[in-house]
Amino acid sequence: MSSNAAEYQFLNKVFDDLFPICRSISGPGLEQSIAYFSQFMPLTMTKVASGTEVFDWTVPPEWHFQRARLWGPDGKLICDSQVSNLHVVNYSEPIEAEMTLEQLQPHLHSIPHLADAIPYVTSYYHRTWGFCLSQQQRERLTAGVYKVKIDSHFDEQGGVPYAQTLLAGESEREILLSSYLCHPSLANNELSGPLVLLGLYRRMQQWPRRRFSYRFLLNPETIGSLCFLSQHHQHLQQHLEAGLILTCLGGPATNLRYKASKRGNSLFDRYIGKLAATGDWRMESFTPLYGSDERQYCAPGFNLPMGQVAKTVYGVFPQYHNSLDDKAFMDMGSVIDSIDQLEQLLLSTEISGKALNLKPYGEPQLGKRGLYPNINTPINRHTSSDQLLDGRQELNAILTVLSESDGKTFMLDIADKLKLPLASLRGVIEKLEQHQLIRFNTGKTL
Repeated sequence: MSSNAAEYQFLNKVFDDLFPICRSISGPGLEQSIAYFSQFMPLTMTKVASGTEVFDWTVPPEWHFQRARLWGPDGKLICDSQVSNLHVVNYSEPIEAEMTLEQLQPHLHSIPHLADAIPYVTSYYHRTWGFCLSQQQRERLTAGVYKVKIDSHFDEQGGVPYAQTLLAGESEREILLSSYLCHPSLANNELSGPLVLLGLYRRMQQWPRRRFSYRFLLNPETIGSLCFLSQHHQHLQQHLEAGLILTCLGGPATNLRYKASKRGNSLFDRYIGKLAATGDWRMESFTPLYGSDERQYCAPGFNLPMGQVAKTVYGVFPQYHNSLDDKAFMDMGSVIDSIDQLEQLLLSTEISGKALNLKPYGEPQLGKRGLYPNINTPINRHTSSDQLLDGRQELNAILTVLSESDGKTFMLDIADKLKLPLASLRGVIEKLEQHQLIRFNTGKTL
């Protein structure tokens, strides 16, 4: 089996195991999902207690949900969370009652323009209950007495968890890769991000070297990132080089879309800006009006260099936040393509920062290092070594990188000066590092 086929099969099984679990921003389903990922990533879970003041938020009670059912006047089951856990309003309070259709209607949710879709509805911070059903189902409801039963309870002694692990590199400067894990039975909008996070971890674990350290984080959206920030924002202020929130990374779109950090000058902001200019990526400026956890990281009190990456973007596909966002729509091949693109981005980002020439007094002697022709004749004036004929391109790159590596200039800008893609300089940079002629700045790049 090829590595691509094995990866596809592996992620396919992860999806199938996780999709049926009823997740929320707290509770057994979320912790079960974190435990599942911990089989493949050495995650450390932290739980912030219910009632804790987290900046302007209060950590809610933990939701424990068993089952929700709605019966019609004829005794037939209309909604059952064991058929789809989208049938219940997430964080519903418990109820067992009988009521008329008129009394029931305010607690029903459907999407009029999507007749066969079950919507995803939440009420985390206001106690209520409800059922979600397709518009077709709703229109078939008739007058009479309905029976509702939601088995759930709230644990005031519970909490909101997040989980993280670190792949250590040569530098204490960190790249943060984060995704949310809180939506039940949604594919592109929920599981694509964690699947890409896991795929990247498994690949990057095998890299022969990592210049940066990489922190991987799973948390429930918004409150989970705020819980993480409440305990780690000082560490991030000191060590975070740049970061990405991973979301909506499946679906039919091809190019990745990057939402920049509020700062607009992180390594990702700068490099992806170049890629977007060539049409390889899509890019937009930061906005607090929509998005995911990047809104918390980029809030004024933190202003951390966190961007967001998506493919088939939230809010613009009709399957968003409803039961039509399934495995067929997400497509595992599209998820793996996102892993491929992001791995290449991270490999290039590793060499996009500021390097320092370690032999800055005159040109270093390249010949004794096998980086310059040892015999200089009119015949080999256009060769970069005694064996390699490439119009001196590699030698010109070596000389330019050495000349410009003053510890202040981004390698990305040096590549521009050479009119070369940054990725094409990787071999040159690795040779210069191998010969201890340059090193990347391991302090704050920005």
